[in-house]
Amino acid sequence: MGKWNPLAAVAVLLWVADARGGIDRIPTTLDEPFKPVTVPLDKSFRGHAVDLPDVDPRVQRTVNGWEPEQIVVSLSSTEDSVWISWVTGEFQIGEDIEPLDPKTVQSVVHYGRLNNSLAHRATGHSLIYNQNYPFEGLQNYTSGIIHHVRLKGLKPGTQYFYQCGDPHLLAMSAIHTFTTMPASGPQSYPRRIAIVGDLGLTYNTTSTVDHMISNQPDLILLVGDVSYANLYLTNGTGADCYSCSFPQTPIHETYQPRWDYWGRYMEPVTSGIPIMVIEGNHEIELQVENKTFVSYSSRFAFPSEESRSNSPFYYSFNAGGVHFIMLGAYTSYNKSGKQYKWLKRDLAKVDRGVTPWLIATWHPPWYTTYKAHYREAECMRVEMEEILYSYAVDIIFNGHVHAYERSNRVYNYSLDPCGPVHITVGDGGNREKMAINHADEPGNCPNPLTTPDQFMGGFCALNFTQGPAAGKFCWDRQPEYSAYRESSFGHGILEVKNETHALWTWYRNQDMYGNIGDEIYVVRQPEKCPAFADSRSRI
Repeated sequence: MGKWNPLAAVAVLLWVADARGGIDRIPTTLDEPFKPVTVPLDKSFRGHAVDLPDVDPRVQRTVNGWEPEQIVVSLSSTEDSVWISWVTGEFQIGEDIEPLDPKTVQSVVHYGRLNNSLAHRATGHSLIYNQNYPFEGLQNYTSGIIHHVRLKGLKPGTQYFYQCGDPHLLAMSAIHTFTTMPASGPQSYPRRIAIVGDLGLTYNTTSTVDHMISNQPDLILLVGDVSYANLYLTNGTGADCYSCSFPQTPIHETYQPRWDYWGRYMEPVTSGIPIMVIEGNHEIELQVENKTFVSYSSRFAFPSEESRSNSPFYYSFNAGGVHFIMLGAYTSYNKSGKQYKWLKRDLAKVDRGVTPWLIATWHPPWYTTYKAHYREAECMRVEMEEILYSYAVDIIFNGHVHAYERSNRVYNYSLDPCGPVHITVGDGGNREKMAINHADEPGNCPNPLTTPDQFMGGFCALNFTQGPAAGKFCWDRQPEYSAYRESSFGHGILEVKNETHALWTWYRNQDMYGNIGDEIYVVRQPEKCPAFADSRSRI
């Protein structure tokens, strides 16, 4: 028998029957560069970018006493472990609140491979957090008790049944199920990985989630901006633009119950499908004494210790033959900082013979052609792009810009067959609505001084020095590195077929279930584009 050829094995996958009964070939990155495409704005569909109200049954508390709610499964760094998280007790909001005592309730998970025999038991830790505003008229918040339990010694690719809660208080959840990731290896991958960003909790969100679940993902990546609680005052009054509607508040307020609403709405999904989250700008949630990201870092479990980052803002994990690197755009990314040094160590440990695919995610995109957030993360790109390129990262997923965009392979603003494909999926459905204006259109190029991220500061976005836009801050047409862009809400599905081919499909909310908005095979060429052997000495 001849040697197995992944290129030949996947060839049959590149051809699909279209709706008319003919045969269409799915494009691949080997066909690049693609001529830039802008899909005209569909003005007949703007969705329903209105938040679910607190009276919606899907966001109301339905459990009693200390029974668990807002249950979430997330991954550890390897396939033999997962985290189970949940909330017990009720949050409080007002001027006079009394935080719950985490010691009141145990953190216990019973689990096993049979639903009538949950023979294994694991315990974890619990915490509460406060969002305090010592200003007259503002309301403070204290959370329910948040539990995190890590299950270890699991078998890869295996379905498990579990209950979480406190058995001594007779406060256990219903029985739920999850399936572990396949074992790491070059021929072992999750069937479908859903990628979504800037989700929020609007009626558009519900459409996105419904479409996403219809595609039966095994794993969900949420690339920042979760609940949008920071578009609200502490009295529950919300707006599409906080600074426009509430310019005089003494501090940027939040309405923390929106986090609880989000957790309740998402529980039917997150209690069975692992979800991995990275922070976005809407998770900053500044408090006095410069406290930030308190809700984000409290509510989710992260494989920070397992991946040796020891930070909720950046970490890594394996899902079969894919190594995911989740990076933080709102913590130091300088070459002298902790995140960059951790990134170098993590990349150096990746064995592409075991995890051929290397995928990175963070919130704000480096390559966006929309006016909103144009070149906002340029300082991060300047610091980190070279090392990701040197280690041959295959795909980069971002959110932040409320639209969809896919790049040609690109490095340092130039077409490069060995550069990663950058994909922006910040179109999950939040109430800030879609981005529709492009920086390359007449009159839309922003003032460079307005582009840096306000939280991170710094100014790195200079005029281009080469190519058609040399001497300018913006192109005068859709840049050649932008292959496809469209202002629609939606989500994407990644199906890694083998060590060289992965099918990326993006779905619009306004389309019928199963209809495809954008589709391409991302093809790795490790012989042509190897990770540089001397990368550690070059960087």
